[in-house]
Amino acid sequence: MFLSFLGHHIPRFHFSTSVGVSTLLTKKACIDLVKNCKSFICFKQIHAQVFTHGLHSNIDVLHKLMVFASDADLRHADKIFAQVEHPTLFIYNVMIKAHVKFGSCRKSLSLFDELRLRGLVPDNYTYPFVFKAAGRLKMILEGEKIHGFALKSGIFHDCYVCNSVLDLYGELGCPQNLAKVFDEIPKRDLISWNVLISGFVKSSRFEDAVNVYRRIRLEASVQPDEATVVSTLSACTALKNLDLGREIHEYVGTKLGFTMIIRNALLDMYAKCGCLEIAQEIFDAMPEKNVICWTSMVSAHANFGRLDEARALFERSPVKDLVLWTAMINGYVQFNKVDEAMTLFRCMQMDGVKPDKYTLVTLLTGCAQLGALEQGEWIHGYLKESGISIDAVVGTALIEMYAKCGCLEKSLQIFYQLNQKDTASWTSVICALAMNGNTGKALQLFSEMIQVGIRPDDITFVGVLSACSHGGLVEEGRMHFNSMTKVYEIEPKLEHFGCLIDLLGRAGLLEEAEELIRKVPNQDNKFMVPLYGALLSACRNYGNVEMGERIAKQLLKMEFNDSSCHTLLSNIYAAANRWEDVKEVRRRMIALAPKSLPGCSALQIGSLY
Repeated sequence: MFLSFLGHHIPRFHFSTSVGVSTLLTKKACIDLVKNCKSFICFKQIHAQVFTHGLHSNIDVLHKLMVFASDADLRHADKIFAQVEHPTLFIYNVMIKAHVKFGSCRKSLSLFDELRLRGLVPDNYTYPFVFKAAGRLKMILEGEKIHGFALKSGIFHDCYVCNSVLDLYGELGCPQNLAKVFDEIPKRDLISWNVLISGFVKSSRFEDAVNVYRRIRLEASVQPDEATVVSTLSACTALKNLDLGREIHEYVGTKLGFTMIIRNALLDMYAKCGCLEIAQEIFDAMPEKNVICWTSMVSAHANFGRLDEARALFERSPVKDLVLWTAMINGYVQFNKVDEAMTLFRCMQMDGVKPDKYTLVTLLTGCAQLGALEQGEWIHGYLKESGISIDAVVGTALIEMYAKCGCLEKSLQIFYQLNQKDTASWTSVICALAMNGNTGKALQLFSEMIQVGIRPDDITFVGVLSACSHGGLVEEGRMHFNSMTKVYEIEPKLEHFGCLIDLLGRAGLLEEAEELIRKVPNQDNKFMVPLYGALLSACRNYGNVEMGERIAKQLLKMEFNDSSCHTLLSNIYAAANRWEDVKEVRRRMIALAPKSLPGCSALQIGSLY
């Protein structure tokens, strides 16, 4: 009888345990058997015979066994590895790669530490997978430490290792390190450029990504490929840079050629930049349409409020995956059509599509917008019944939903129950407390956030400054506002200036508030009008007629003819008993008021109106 491996008939007596045939299973025969093995059951038979015939200590045989086992069954590979008395670097590399492949990244890092303790020197096959593990785990310090080991080993002549370091810093969101490593690479290939662009995109440094693409076209000896084009188009989408998007479109058409992936990226770029006609042309011209392009078109119409067109496309799609369902649900939520979103959600369940946390977060966002507590509580219950864990993403949505529905205690309860809290979850609870006037608790949690090493973002500071404004905490407000630029390198936006001006105005520090407005870098009217409006309101509260007149004139120069400005100025004059000025302001208000046609109504009584 024979066993067949890849068409080669191997006599069954090769697996015999009798002494008479033990010499028949040689090292070469064993290696050939493993090479040709096609099933894990056969592999286990071979493995058993390796021990029987005393070949388990042969390093060549062991290497082949480890390669097969690590790819087929990681637990079995771990068992083999545990029995190896002196693992070689090759075996460690195989195991590190396997654990990264199967998602056991911490184990990969542990194996890396172990091989170094054994006196083995990592090589160009070790480092790429260790960097990948550190990147997936978002372990910045560990990644930098391993980068240091690689530098000391002098292995940076290997382009594959250099590219894996670039990928590490891209995954970690460290654009400064990413750029520095790229500049230090002695010999770059196209993958190096692509990883740099992709890393900048992941870090939301879209301008930098676009600039790298331009450098490739001008300086590099390589030409952009599909990966280059797709990453750069995502940057164009974020920047709404249609000019470069069209330039890339032309380059693809003349030099590179269209693929399904490139067509989807172009369609998405045009759709999100508002060019629905061009997006539709690309969509209609596609020889094959996958669910990605259907999703892009549905999202595009939904984002522009064309919900009927989006729904029609949704219904036409031959395949509806979870992402497409979620895109359509999100379209309804964006325009406060929560009932329609919930109805579609139930249709999705009836269709046998199981929602993920992102679908449910979308629905929770809609409930928060409308204060729909009952529906929000139902979704919360569904999360529990479905066994979907309340992680930072889901927890943040629940915190915001309960807070906006007036259930602050429930928001705090969910926050404290979260095992892992990210910037968004801390920010949501701080903003919730600030919104409800709980200044002390909001600032206390902000301090705790900093202490545990979570970096605040611009939205966090909106909550913090809003809390200071509600509590009248001028010194704290100034301190936090200044720390945005000096400590966290966050440029203040309209909301931040508005909060501080409101705080200063409430405290009667009108001159300081006016001086702050003058320092605003963006003097665009749309930006300045709300700030001057807040200061004008403060002038009314404190009866500062002189400044009120000055601010009102400034608003009128900006062609801001809203009646609120005139009303505030009129009230300022009235408080100062300047009745002639009150009459003049009200006269201007009447002159500026839009003329409206008189309304009429009709009542039907029998056949008469």
